[in-house]
Amino acid sequence: MNENGKKRREWVKTAAIIFLSVMLVLTFFSNTIMNYSLPEVATQYVESGTITAKIRGSGVVESGNPYNVEVSESRKVSQVAVKVGDQVEKDDVLMYLEDAESTELKEAKTQLDSLKAEYDKAIVAADTSSNIVNKVQTGNVTSTESKVAQIDAYNSRIDALESTIDAYNNRIAEIDAALGKLGDGSVDTSAEQQAVNYAQAELSKATAWIETANQKLEAAKGVLESVNSAVQVAQDNVAACQKAVEDAQMNYTAMVNRQGSLTEKAGQADGLTEDEQKELDRLNGSGEGSITAASKVLEDAQVALENANQTLANTNAAIESDRAEAQKKINEAQTEYDSAVTAKGTWEGKLADAQRNLANKEAGGSGGGEREVLNNEKADLTLSLSKATAEKEDVEKELTDLLAGFTKEVDLSALLTKIADQEKLVKELTDKSVGATITAPVAGTVTTLNVVAGESTEPGTPAAVLQPAGKGFSMSFSVTNEQAKRLSVGDVADLVNAWRYDDLKVTLANIKPDPNEPGQKKLLTFDVDGDVTAGQTLNVSVGQKSANYDLIVPNSAIREDNNGKFILIVESKPGPLNTRYIATRVDVEVLASDDTQSAISAALYGYEFVITTSTKPVEAGKQVRLAEG
Repeated sequence: MNENGKKRREWVKTAAIIFLSVMLVLTFFSNTIMNYSLPEVATQYVESGTITAKIRGSGVVESGNPYNVEVSESRKVSQVAVKVGDQVEKDDVLMYLEDAESTELKEAKTQLDSLKAEYDKAIVAADTSSNIVNKVQTGNVTSTESKVAQIDAYNSRIDALESTIDAYNNRIAEIDAALGKLGDGSVDTSAEQQAVNYAQAELSKATAWIETANQKLEAAKGVLESVNSAVQVAQDNVAACQKAVEDAQMNYTAMVNRQGSLTEKAGQADGLTEDEQKELDRLNGSGEGSITAASKVLEDAQVALENANQTLANTNAAIESDRAEAQKKINEAQTEYDSAVTAKGTWEGKLADAQRNLANKEAGGSGGGEREVLNNEKADLTLSLSKATAEKEDVEKELTDLLAGFTKEVDLSALLTKIADQEKLVKELTDKSVGATITAPVAGTVTTLNVVAGESTEPGTPAAVLQPAGKGFSMSFSVTNEQAKRLSVGDVADLVNAWRYDDLKVTLANIKPDPNEPGQKKLLTFDVDGDVTAGQTLNVSVGQKSANYDLIVPNSAIREDNNGKFILIVESKPGPLNTRYIATRVDVEVLASDDTQSAISAALYGYEFVITTSTKPVEAGKQVRLAEG
């Protein structure tokens, strides 16, 4: 039995040994297999040392002081005479424009026609006298000083008449009060009162008659002015046609003279330039800008002048009877007005007499002598008051008419000024519509062409951009504040792929805060001299200063994601059978770099292993295996 128990214990011992051996073998192989599945990384110590900093960046070349060549009107381009990169001198032709009316010229002509129509309506209006029209057209308008003086004179007369009227009314009130104290004389004055009432009624009729007669007189004068305005319009048309003939004659003569000059030069040894030959061909042709076209314009203007003179003659003949009839109406209305004024004066006198008779009759009662004196004075004052009131009304009407005339003068003068300015604009645009070119305002290099043949220029949009001669180019890019500390104005930058550029120099000209990140970055601005064009991108490196740093890693160790730049270091953790290696993230700030290494600022002691390369992507917190050797 003891033997059986011993054998059982030996078997259990043997089984345990076998089990542990198997587990040991499995553990060993499992670790080995797992290790071979992990990313294999190459590492290098973080160390201290020296770096010669090279700050790299790229920027777009910009013109140092570009000159925009703009056209003030919309014109179609017939030919572009230059291309980007060409060197041009001042006044060199950049583009040729088609001989056609621009949109601005058409609009200017429409505006001119509108202003002339407005002026014609204004001078034939009923409230515009021929005297005002003549003063405006001859430029003999009333000066501001004269207007003020006349207005002041009328206002002074009105003030004086108002003072006189107030004095008359006050004295009449005093007389009425005195008569009231004398009481009723109890005398029969019915006949005298009836005479007074009749005279007052006739005086009212005469006053109303004056107003009616005056309206007829003004209407008749208005008819005559309207008739005369038709003649004035015809005269203005003749003057305009005469000016058109003179302008056409000057243009035709100038073109003929120019043709002769060019023809003479064509026979000389030097001959004509390309532009002059085009000009001569245009003058000899039959289209716009040719002598034939100018001759036709002159002939049309002469015909228009003949027609205008005939129209003026016809108008004078046609309105002769109308003018005579209008003058007849004026004479009749004037006669009626004068009769009404005479009648008013007569009845004013009769009313005064009737009032005096009434007063004298009343004076026959109690207080007769004093009453008669007061009534006679009142009658005289009443007549004087009536005349002063009428005079004041006449003066106020004259002042109203004067102010209306001044206003009309100002309005018509302003219209004529606008017409003259618009005619000048139309002439300028017309002169530009034939043989027009866009020339270089300065000498320089063509950097941009915004239109091609067949396209139209746009006001306010540059047709071309020039880099003026002697004005350099510039470029810029941003760096960190730490990097900027290692640079100085005047540092010369090296070009990446310098062999691609010929005689190109890039110099640091300015260091200032970056407006996008003013507290964190600086904007470097470089002067660029040499064979370069605006819009070209340059890659440069700048900075030659060496510095010592505590933490330096290979450039291949620097990684970057959305959270910024970082490195992965290897941290070891002991295990039951072997040591495990874990990749750990450390955020860094790159202080300086050269072609192989970067100086960093990070939470490190300086002896860590940093991962430089790996066989597979490495993530922070994951296990890795070290490369052998």
